[in-house]
Amino acid sequence: MKRLPLAPLAPLALAAAALLGLGACGEKPQTGAGIRSDAPAYAGTGSPFMQPGWKAGDQAAWAAQLRARQQYGQNEYSRTR
Repeated sequence: MKRLPLAPLAPLALAAAALLGLGACGEKPQTGAGIRSDAPAYAGTGSPFMQPGWKAGDQAAWAAQLRARQQYGQNEYSRTR
């Protein structure tokens, strides 16, 4: 009984392994609702992680919160004094 040499099958097996490995690198489709860009920012996102006391849709409170955050939270000069 003759044995077949495995040398000719090695490149084929290597190519098959490479194709299977690269097949896992494909990008998955990004389907879903996502964020609506046509709604104003002060309309809210429906997330439970909101500033206490702020109600979605209150434009004046939204602007006041942005001013306060800019002044006290993101202004390095006022934070270091």
